[in-house]
Amino acid sequence: MKVEIYSDIACPWCYIGKRRFEQALDRFPGKDAVEVVYRPYQLVPDAPEQATPHRDWLAARFGPQSVAMDAQVTELGAAEGITYDFDAALHANTFLGHRLLHLAETEYGAAVQADLKERLLKAHFTDGVDIGDRAQLTEVAVAAGMDGGRAAAYLAGEEGAEEVRTQLDRARALGISAVPTFVFEGRWAVQGGQEADTFLRVLQQVAEETGALVPAPGTEAADGACADGSCAV
Repeated sequence: MKVEIYSDIACPWCYIGKRRFEQALDRFPGKDAVEVVYRPYQLVPDAPEQATPHRDWLAARFGPQSVAMDAQVTELGAAEGITYDFDAALHANTFLGHRLLHLAETEYGAAVQADLKERLLKAHFTDGVDIGDRAQLTEVAVAAGMDGGRAAAYLAGEEGAEEVRTQLDRARALGISAVPTFVFEGRWAVQGGQEADTFLRVLQQVAEETGALVPAPGTEAADGACADGSCAV
């Protein structure tokens, strides 16, 4: 089974969704046969490369309610083991980070890409790293086991940029307008940071539909379990 996760590095709900999906995957009997790939999406594609404080940007965009928005996400994230530090977080363009994730997938494989994704999210939301800065991105890449020289040279040029733009276009063609969006086998999509139990039911349903797994007695998925927050592609 292939699961493509469309998400942005600067999306707090993508971090929560990632953790919840991984919890579900750990409980799924067929987890060893599931391939997870991260696909790019930019919530603010015109964000400047020069970083600015997250709090300032969010307040300018959403006004006074931005404080409550951050507080809600912080509380929900804590329940998933995520530490959000929005006072330290920086708002920056995420295109370079998506290029780096593309390099990780194509040259190192899905496991390294997933590790890099986790590190980029933590760097952005917890550690106050400027994810639009090539040198800091290279440090994150090295921590994920990637070659520092290769990552630095890659980010210094335009390699992979066209491929990432093509994937961004594909997300729009699929009708994806919010993230995270989880696309299963290119046929079914679930949108939002759903609870782990919901993701587990989706995995079971897709496995049954595709014949990838014979359901154990008593584990039949309920009809319409994914109706809330899901869409078909």
